[in-house]
Amino acid sequence: MRFWRTIMVVTLVATAPVLLASEITPAARRSGYTFMGPDTRAMQDDDTSNPGMLFVLDGETLWGKKAGSAGKACADCHGDARSSMKGVAAHYPAFDKALARPVTLDQRINLCRANHQQATPLPYESRDLLALSAFVAHQSRGVAISAGDDPQLKPFVEQGRDLFMQREGQLNLACSNCHDDNFDKRLAGAPITQAQPTGYPLYRLEWQTLGSLERRLRSCMNGVRAQAYDYGAPELVALELYLMSRARGLPMETPAVRP
Repeated sequence: MRFWRTIMVVTLVATAPVLLASEITPAARRSGYTFMGPDTRAMQDDDTSNPGMLFVLDGETLWGKKAGSAGKACADCHGDARSSMKGVAAHYPAFDKALARPVTLDQRINLCRANHQQATPLPYESRDLLALSAFVAHQSRGVAISAGDDPQLKPFVEQGRDLFMQREGQLNLACSNCHDDNFDKRLAGAPITQAQPTGYPLYRLEWQTLGSLERRLRSCMNGVRAQAYDYGAPELVALELYLMSRARGLPMETPAVRP
């Protein structure tokens, strides 16, 4: 029933004779936290109540655990994550010179596993990968996002922006139709935010678990009845890069909590 209510509301949003807004100016950009109710905010604010912190603690254990045929742990190369990883997640996705393209934090973790630990890459959305990503990103909590400032990333940021503005699916909707044109409204009872990815990986109450930004993007694509890109696809990386770049200056919140 909720699915069909969502489809009906989205269709109304798409067909309503509203004046479409332009891209949100930097000064007007707000974290999704500001759209949340007091209960959700309280859950995020209290580390003892935030269910995402369980993943952070698992990630801390994995950080010191040796893996692969090289018998190395993340800590063997990077030391104490509280200092070595502070601010790192705030500039991902980052340009990888060897691959000549941007990679997400999840992909960087798997590249390290394959190249330095001689270990099998972790599957997307697996608990271990989410835990490691959450642990690393948590070290940047409060740090201003700086993603996308590398000149080599400019064409990929533009690709992501084009994808964000592109209508798709049977409902013929673009990401911008909700998150630029109709933020601060509600969709099936839930607040429509500006899609500023300040807290990923985050704990979503609907999922009852932690999830990546790619999972959220794929959910939105399914919601407008479009074919979702595969995890790790260049299009999803470009979208993530664009979203992080437009959130530049907002503080990291990982692990955030959302409905």
